[in-house]
Amino acid sequence: MRRTTAMRTGLATLLLLATWAGAGALPASAADATGAPESVRSSEAPASAALLSAMERDLGLTKSQAEARLADEKAAAAVEAKARRAAGAAYGGSWFDAKSGKLTVAVTAGATDATVDAVRESGVNIRTVEHSARRLDAAKARIDKLSAPEGVSGWRVDPRASTVVVSVVGAQRADNDVQRFVARARAAGPVTVEETDEVPQTFAAGTVGGDPYYTGNVRCSIGFSVHGGFVTAGHCGRAGAGVSGWDRSYIGNFQGSSFPENDYAWVNVGSGWWTVPVVLGWGTVSDQLVRGSAEAPVGASICRSGSTTRWHCGTVLGKNETVNYSQGAVHQMTRTSVCAEPGDSGGSYISGDQAQGVTSGGNGNCSGGGQTWYQPVNEILNRYGLTLHTA
Repeated sequence: MRRTTAMRTGLATLLLLATWAGAGALPASAADATGAPESVRSSEAPASAALLSAMERDLGLTKSQAEARLADEKAAAAVEAKARRAAGAAYGGSWFDAKSGKLTVAVTAGATDATVDAVRESGVNIRTVEHSARRLDAAKARIDKLSAPEGVSGWRVDPRASTVVVSVVGAQRADNDVQRFVARARAAGPVTVEETDEVPQTFAAGTVGGDPYYTGNVRCSIGFSVHGGFVTAGHCGRAGAGVSGWDRSYIGNFQGSSFPENDYAWVNVGSGWWTVPVVLGWGTVSDQLVRGSAEAPVGASICRSGSTTRWHCGTVLGKNETVNYSQGAVHQMTRTSVCAEPGDSGGSYISGDQAQGVTSGGNGNCSGGGQTWYQPVNEILNRYGLTLHTA
């Protein structure tokens, strides 16, 4: 990989330029029907000092609070599938509650006492809601088929409110095209409308200094290592495009890329470069081993790293959201309160020691704050039949 052992160790090559490495990897064939890898377990190693430090800084936690939260989130993720099965058709969604340290599972008002008891026995909190997750997901799927104008920034299922939330730019809410879209969205099912100040943007950047990878004059961040290459954001390059590394030496080519509709891609690796199950620490924190890719619930803590802003943390705000970029809508995204800036695209998200996804876009910045979306890593692995490289 042609690197010195100073700030950039040989691990950097195909690490993810991301916040923590925790991308457990099984081949796509080991994924269950929901797309989540089966039995991807993390080690029992304690959380790294770097991860705890970033959580203290960005989430306002003490070290002991950060350690306790990671343990609670791991337990919540472990019971989510069991609680969903117990709820059956009455399942209304779930999220992690940081105050109680437990997973909250929503069930519809018509659920039987036996169903509620079965859900409660899985060790979760319960909230009664009006609509099932199945109905909300179906409504969102119908909205996904609509063509959204620029004044609509996206839409998502909100299990807490038991509705599909459509986000529109406040200054354009009265626009005729926006009003028509909202009317058609309301006809699709339970919908509420919220206003936002900005439209989301992708985080690719022109060629500048740093430790990135380059496609032409575009700089992005390497995502999680897979056997034979790495995954990243689709808007960073089209299939066949050549890729060079931080030192401008040739790495490989985009073997697959999808954007919009999706925002994922993968690049093959050769010419003296290789893959390792590590996330680059940038000399600021120690390099992090990749251990698993179990999906974190809404409400869980999550951290991100990229070639521009390096390490930042926040929480998972929502899943299966549609983001309406100027280039077109991207579906099945996860929203977070973590900030990012141009050049961070493709970088990694991790919760505890579990990899979550690659940076797509967002709004705001890391000076004034913002929010971001990522494409879930398990979806990328399944799409291309890739195997995540793990320790």
